[in-house]
Amino acid sequence: MRSETNAQRPMRSAGRVIAAWLCCVLAFVATAPGADGAETAPEYQLKAVFLYNFTRFVEWPPQAFTAPGEPFVIGILGDDPFGARLDDVVRNERVGEHPLIVRRFRNAEEIRDCRMLFIGRSESVELERVVAGLDHRPVLIVSEIDGSAERGAMIQFATESSHVRLRINADAARGAGLVISSKLLHLAEIVSPRSGD
Repeated sequence: MRSETNAQRPMRSAGRVIAAWLCCVLAFVATAPGADGAETAPEYQLKAVFLYNFTRFVEWPPQAFTAPGEPFVIGILGDDPFGARLDDVVRNERVGEHPLIVRRFRNAEEIRDCRMLFIGRSESVELERVVAGLDHRPVLIVSEIDGSAERGAMIQFATESSHVRLRINADAARGAGLVISSKLLHLAEIVSPRSGD
């Protein structure tokens, strides 16, 4: 049996830490919606952390960035459930040489140079149009709209029994040139696009 090199040991150890972190986050109990239907702060704090960490578990093609140091934009389309939470999570963080920033878009036509796009519930009827408008560009589309993974989003937040779960449409991600880490895939429900899409 081949012995492990010194360089491989930290990588294997880091892989275990990442897997353990993912398990802990996925097991985290998010606070259920209140009686008035409003989502509570802990759920969106958790989802903000998820969005940030997706940058560590998804690989974008080199051509996704036009210049070194170009910002890595996380966009929010529609109603913003995060408030300042997402801005706080990504402040002073980078993806490689790209500083992370958050931009909010009122409509799909405003979306420019976005690497990750969170589509809010208010855009449910527009979801397919937004996905089609991105036309396989290297943008990780994330949503919490029911059934959004089957409708073209790559990652869907699904809340089941007060737990946040992930549903991943790996085919949609591949179609946009994105590679999702097997560590993330193993901890999610994998779904396929609706037939006819």
